[in-house]
Amino acid sequence: MTSAADALAELHRALEAPRDGVVSTGSWRWNVRQRMTRVRDLLIRESEHPDEAWLSARRGSALRERQALLARMGALGPEVLENPDLEQVREHGLRLLSDIDHHLQRLRDLAYDDVALELGGSE
Repeated sequence: MTSAADALAELHRALEAPRDGVVSTGSWRWNVRQRMTRVRDLLIRESEHPDEAWLSARRGSALRERQALLARMGALGPEVLENPDLEQVREHGLRLLSDIDHHLQRLRDLAYDDVALELGGSE
């Protein structure tokens, strides 16, 4: 697995942990926050590649989407530590995780489009 896939998988496992009944609430909250930090760092490290003008609009959209995801992650952080409804926190976290996964797939699609353009696509 790549580091992105590892980070997402670790956060997913952390979010699912309370269902086991093995992890204490405080440990679960701390573990989720640590895993969120790794995913946040992954999003922050994204770089833009302004080399192809025809993809710049899609890249701009991806950057705006990343900013929105980072804002949602920032809002979820205190909720993880303070919200007494763990099920609601878990649901918000899993939804955010799904949206981040879709965002990363769009970035992979952009990278593929870049390569296809350089190699001549399907022509």
